[in-house]
Amino acid sequence: MNLILLVLAGIFVNNYVLSQFLGICPFLGVSKKVETATGMGVAVIFVITIACAAAYMVYNFILVPLNITYLYNIAFILVIAALVQFVEMFLKKSSPSLYQALGVFLPLITTNCAVLGVAVVNMQKGYNFIEAILNGIGGAAGFALAIILFAGIRERIEFNDTPKAFDGFPLALVTAGIMSIAFLGFQGLIKI
Repeated sequence: MNLILLVLAGIFVNNYVLSQFLGICPFLGVSKKVETATGMGVAVIFVITIACAAAYMVYNFILVPLNITYLYNIAFILVIAALVQFVEMFLKKSSPSLYQALGVFLPLITTNCAVLGVAVVNMQKGYNFIEAILNGIGGAAGFALAIILFAGIRERIEFNDTPKAFDGFPLALVTAGIMSIAFLGFQGLIKI
């Protein structure tokens, strides 16, 4: 399997937010400003990449040998929660303004179904260690791309004249729907 295609498929074709509709909560909640969206995207890239590596090791070196693979969801959630705590402590020390801007959405990466979704997809598709990490990087980069593009669009349309019924969140949902349709145009380009 071409590893570059695996990454590109994660970014464009199998985008977890716009094609598979995972991770919608932080996508809609942290996308009002490009700066905040970029910080969330970088945090998610870090967490998903490390979570894929850790989940692979936990699954293949602990759950499979002990014949308790049915506990993969619990094990993956524990790994992700520990990683998010690490990212939260790091951001609190290194970038207090970004930490404040992300607010409640930073701990919500723990329950971000895109993070868990990538780890589960890696397990279900039987990816090896390198493929799992590259799929994680592609999926995370796709999440970051989607949230940054969405934040840029929301910043540009924030002060436009819109019908009263579309002010605020309804316009964000319509915009997300249009972006999703645009990303569906990539379907079928790469078969993984």
